Amino acid sequence: MTELPLVVSLGDPAGVGPELIAAAWAAREAELLPPFVVAGGASVLAAAAEARGLSVPVREVFHPAEALDLFGLVLPVLAGADGDYTPGAPDRAGAELALASLSEATELTRAGDCSGLVTAPIAKALLAEVGFDHPGQTEFVAAACGVAAEDAVMMLAGPSLRTVPLTVHVALYAVPGLITRDLIVAKARIVARALAQDFGLAAPRLAIAALNPHAGENGRMGHEDAAIIAPAIAILRAEGIDASGPHPADALFTPRARATYDAALCMYHDQALVPLKALDFDEGVNVTLGLPIVRTSPDHGTAFGIAGKALADPGATIAAIRMAGEIAARRAGIDLG
Repeated sequence: MTELPLVVSLGDPAGVGPELIAAAWAAREAELLPPFVVAGGASVLAAAAEARGLSVPVREVFHPAEALDLFGLVLPVLAGADGDYTPGAPDRAGAELALASLSEATELTRAGDCSGLVTAPIAKALLAEVGFDHPGQTEFVAAACGVAAEDAVMMLAGPSLRTVPLTVHVALYAVPGLITRDLIVAKARIVARALAQDFGLAAPRLAIAALNPHAGENGRMGHEDAAIIAPAIAILRAEGIDASGPHPADALFTPRARATYDAALCMYHDQALVPLKALDFDEGVNVTLGLPIVRTSPDHGTAFGIAGKALADPGATIAAIRMAGEIAARRAGIDLG
């Protein structure tokens, strides 16, 4: 455990974030979670816990360090921004609270007051109405850290699989034009460094997915695999990075194949997220690589339709908190055994 707590942003108060944060705190001992403090929303968290039938005493604090002594007894929440708990009914006030919480949590981590950042789910369309001009939280955090968006890499990690989409929120028809040799090489370098630094893998193995069926089948189903992806892999291997491929995606995620690599780099969003969610939906974590700070998030959305109904599974939130704590400990030089 580091000498600093993690900080968790509230997410949209009308979504499942607040109740899952409360559920994670309630499971802190069983799940061996590191101490964390929530950035604002004390009333929201108390109401969300009550709606879920949890006994979660909420205590406002004025500095993250207070969480270290209090975490075993109460859920520590930074005093300040707060609002009403209206599960399933998102509104502008809730978006403003979500943005205030995200901003504070990011700054506390960037300034070194917290060892890592865990972000609960937001509703991007609502945030856009209150001045949020980023595609998502990853880009927001990267910008706050002075990192270019293209240098912040999204990795989805679960017990069974790690995947990285090389292109993210773009239309499928645009993907072939965005896949370049330089993109693949740059992202793979970031992934390899992060797997070594943050996940303790001395010699990370990267599997690079093909873009086309059957890896293009010698040009019959597309030229990108031979002309772009294979040369990028050759560059990586020449640098000493254990990269293989291009692998046909229809066989890349079988149990036998998964045993041969530590992370799969995929050409587009669904190629990476479909297998991850199929295998590890309730424990999937979105971790941002390439940042000077630690940032994770549960790999699911606000789920407004089930918010406040005690139906949402806290597994991914627990996993995101645990992973942030482990990465922070490794960066601090703490041996996790």
